[in-house]
Amino acid sequence: MRPEGYDYDTHSRLAGPLTEPGPGAYRVQYQKLLSREPHRIRAVLLMTMAPVLTALLMIYLVWPTHWTRREGGDRWLVWLDGTMLVAIGLIELFMLINVISIAHATMVARDPIPVQPEPGTKVAFVTTYVPGKEPLSMVRATLEGAVAIRHEGPLDIWLLDEGDDPAAKALCAELGVRHFTRKGVPEWNRDKGVHKAKTKHGNYNAWLAMHGDDYEFFASVDTDHIPQANFLERMLGYFRDPDVAFVVGPQVYGNYDTAVTKAAESQQFLFHALIQRAGNRYHAPMFVGTNNAVRIAAVKQVGGLYDSITEDMATGFELHRRKNPRTGSHWRSVYTPDVLAVGEGPASWTDFFTQQLRWSRGTYETLFKQYAKAVFRMPPGRFFNYSLMLVYYPMTAVNWMLGILSCFLFLWFGASGTQVAASIWLMLYSDAAALQVGLYLWNRRHNVSPHEPEGSGGLAGMAMSALSAPVYAKSLGEAIVRRPSRFVVTPKGAGASPDRLLTFRIHLTWAALLAVSLAASFALGHSHVAMRTWTVLALVIALAPAAIWAFGEIRERRARRREAERQQDDIGSALAAAPAPTASTVSSSTTVPSTTTVSSTSSGGN
Repeated sequence: MRPEGYDYDTHSRLAGPLTEPGPGAYRVQYQKLLSREPHRIRAVLLMTMAPVLTALLMIYLVWPTHWTRREGGDRWLVWLDGTMLVAIGLIELFMLINVISIAHATMVARDPIPVQPEPGTKVAFVTTYVPGKEPLSMVRATLEGAVAIRHEGPLDIWLLDEGDDPAAKALCAELGVRHFTRKGVPEWNRDKGVHKAKTKHGNYNAWLAMHGDDYEFFASVDTDHIPQANFLERMLGYFRDPDVAFVVGPQVYGNYDTAVTKAAESQQFLFHALIQRAGNRYHAPMFVGTNNAVRIAAVKQVGGLYDSITEDMATGFELHRRKNPRTGSHWRSVYTPDVLAVGEGPASWTDFFTQQLRWSRGTYETLFKQYAKAVFRMPPGRFFNYSLMLVYYPMTAVNWMLGILSCFLFLWFGASGTQVAASIWLMLYSDAAALQVGLYLWNRRHNVSPHEPEGSGGLAGMAMSALSAPVYAKSLGEAIVRRPSRFVVTPKGAGASPDRLLTFRIHLTWAALLAVSLAASFALGHSHVAMRTWTVLALVIALAPAAIWAFGEIRERRARRREAERQQDDIGSALAAAPAPTASTVSSSTTVPSTTTVSSTSSGGN
């Protein structure tokens, strides 16, 4: 679904006009984002000072002369002071890494220079369908967009149908789309591996095994994404470079009409507008499954899409540590800022939390299972960039838990890891925070979303990231204890999951712990203003999703009640204005007994 009033056409050409490749062997060319900035010196100062001030704050807090020392105190309290000092140090270290990551991305981000695709290439455009999980009307919209795609060469549109649904087959026949299903084929429906049953990667890998050799490239979108007509024109040209394994574009949400969806799109700003562009510096932006084009020979070299709950990221990681056997160079990827498909995002808190659980769990699986294999098999710059991307979820999760731990140790036991002058701490912290926010806001000029108005601060996205921290913590815990994960199709369209109080159980559990600890601090006399302030802020974060949902429910119920009252008033007014029935009117009825007519009129007025 594409909302009205947004300039998707212009946003589909953000990388610039298509050009002709130069003479000789082609390599993808790039333009740095900073090269377009008229005030580069100011930007570089901002990028430099933000991490420097953050580092100074960290050093000041953990400087040995500031450590808490208790004369003759209980040994267990000294141990708690040490634990709190380590927690503070780690929190500040992770904050520094995050700022360095954003500053580094700002410095190196670049866009590819688009080139005309090579004519005559054989391409398959592929999307999937899970009957019962995704509405067929959504599939129709996606396929209708796909059949309108322009390409100078053979192009087949495929629907990979998990259920061999008769209605889906009829739709394919109507639109001239090819239909594929793996239903009923045991070797394509296994308990695990590349052909795992009831998974997106298993569906794609079955198609690759059957039809992949018929094409040079496949392009794909998720079922809820409608591709633009210039989808292939803007992506395929980069494959003139023989080492390009895949090309990806940004993800935007067309169901831009709910508060959750709007905030969820804003939350992705840094990744799609900055981090992925920084990946271009190392020829290794992350593989995103929502809309992409893939060299089939490359993905078949690694055995197909990787068996993971986030198969796209895991597959890209495998490709980026492998070499092209034809050239001997590492496989590359390209991120284009062009918005070439418009999809659907989570429309409820339930679906948003489910999405964030799956994305974070997939990242943890990549860290635990794949990361070590790349230490000596991935170019250093590429490994560094991937490391910065992969540590986001675990750092956010651990920072949340360390922050709660620090509050808990002080509020209950009066532990204090460091003793610093409040005025100096406030100065350093406020300056560092201002620079961090300033860096974020400066990067908003590179936003690729066609929905967010120019000049918007993205505050909803920042808030959504903070509200997701408890979810990432839960996901990390499940990954550490090896709790099985399963692929979940995010509900689409009218099938969005309803929110209930149980939706917020993770947040409310943390809120209960914080509230009890805060109350205990008053009884125990542990009254440091800064620690109580941090506790209140954490409590606000934990309570905010449920509070926002409850407020929305109250407003909706009031609106429904007002609408019902208005309808009752309209009915009453209509009845009052209607002429009273006469005897002749009643007796003239030949189709309905007169008693029924009078009775129904009477009941309608009650």
